[in-house]
Amino acid sequence: MNTAGPAKSLDKKAEDRAHYVIKIAGCNDCHTTGYAEAAGKIPEQDWLKGDAIGWRGPWGTTYASNLRLYMQNLSEDQWIKVSRSVEFRPPMPWFVLREMHEQDLRAIYRFIRYLGPAGEPAPAYVPPDQEPKQPFILFPSAPEASQ
Repeated sequence: MNTAGPAKSLDKKAEDRAHYVIKIAGCNDCHTTGYAEAAGKIPEQDWLKGDAIGWRGPWGTTYASNLRLYMQNLSEDQWIKVSRSVEFRPPMPWFVLREMHEQDLRAIYRFIRYLGPAGEPAPAYVPPDQEPKQPFILFPSAPEASQ
């Protein structure tokens, strides 16, 4: 249940902190389509909408979620609790969230809420015994593929 309305404004200090943390933590690398390929030159209004490229490994195939939609269903305190307790499937580095300072997690939350809902939900998880319909990256890559 969403217990907080959409953020109408964001102070400059919180916005700057969120930009910094999102960039150095690599959030956009997976959660923003084309971010890595564009060397980070993606307009902010397109950030964190998820990606349809899957990450396939022994766990199955996972997709970077649309954080703009995900955060709409959480209060700020719920986000902090999730960040401290959840273990997402690879390649999401859930352990990085646990290392973040609470003020950084709150800045991320407020910034994403400020951006507002946009985009479509990411494709659903595909179990290891099923072939994904969307393109995927084999992760970790097979040794022969990295030579």
